[in-house]
Amino acid sequence: MTKIQELEQLMQQPNFWDDQQAAQSVINETNGLKDMVERFQELEEQYENLEVSYELVKEEDDEELRSELETELQTLTVELNEYELTLLLSGTYDKNNAILELHPGAGGTESQDWASLLLRMYTRWAEQKGFKVETLDYLPGDEAGVKSVTLLIKGHNAYGYLKAEKGVHRLVRISPFDSSGRRHTSFVSCDVVPEFEGDVEIEIKPDEIKIDTYRASGAGGQHVNTTDSAVRITHTPTNTVVSCQSGRSQIQNREQAMKMLKSKLLQLRIEEQEREMAEIRGDQKEIGWGSQIRSYVFHPYTMVKDHRTNIEIGNIQSVMDGEINEFINAYLRSQIH
Repeated sequence: MTKIQELEQLMQQPNFWDDQQAAQSVINETNGLKDMVERFQELEEQYENLEVSYELVKEEDDEELRSELETELQTLTVELNEYELTLLLSGTYDKNNAILELHPGAGGTESQDWASLLLRMYTRWAEQKGFKVETLDYLPGDEAGVKSVTLLIKGHNAYGYLKAEKGVHRLVRISPFDSSGRRHTSFVSCDVVPEFEGDVEIEIKPDEIKIDTYRASGAGGQHVNTTDSAVRITHTPTNTVVSCQSGRSQIQNREQAMKMLKSKLLQLRIEEQEREMAEIRGDQKEIGWGSQIRSYVFHPYTMVKDHRTNIEIGNIQSVMDGEINEFINAYLRSQIH
């Protein structure tokens, strides 16, 4: 409540609207905190009502009342778990939009097809969450699938949730592209960074970047336009590459690509600070996204297993349809120190 009061006092300052973007950020934070307080009060009220119902059941031992109490208790348990999860998303950038990239590993068409399945999975998940998905960059595969794709996923806590997906995703299946019907193992890396709002304090010197332009192409290989409007920027000191083709002009794509580059470089800085803190604390937990986090097995049996939390789901179709909250929630809970 103190934080809400501080923000509300800030909103009453005469110069509050001088920086509109910063002002909007303060308003969004205030509304988010108010929603959390209101939700807590609602849950508290539900709990008190359950206590009353419990006392009635003890006195009367009515079967119908008992059944009603059990149902309400189950509902409250689910809602408390969901509320607890929103409290876990309290990192500095958790509330931000997310920039998600998929890059197939070695394996040609098979791994590129696997990337397209993951693209569909994340798009479905985002839609179910009520998030907006924008394709910033899309490079189609030679025969099928995608060579690389970058999505901007817009919504409150998008990064907070999707940071759980950062890592290498492994597929085991009989490849539809192998005429001999052999089993293949494919890998796709998923990288996730928060989209940073406002001016990110990252200095990028002109001589440290290389800018290429190329013709944009959309899903299925059709041309988005007939000019070289797509932009690729390479940051030479860190070998960081970003691409954008979603804008109508080269200028728009260049601006968006620079924003993406700043986000990536700031993320690298944050991860470096986390590594240093981990060394000071003596933590052994690996930071970074180089390790395999999850396996999706289509053959000889069907199962998706998260190697960080040991959560397993047998219904692989539901997972590929975007139902990955169980994995995300378990990972976020595992990060509580």
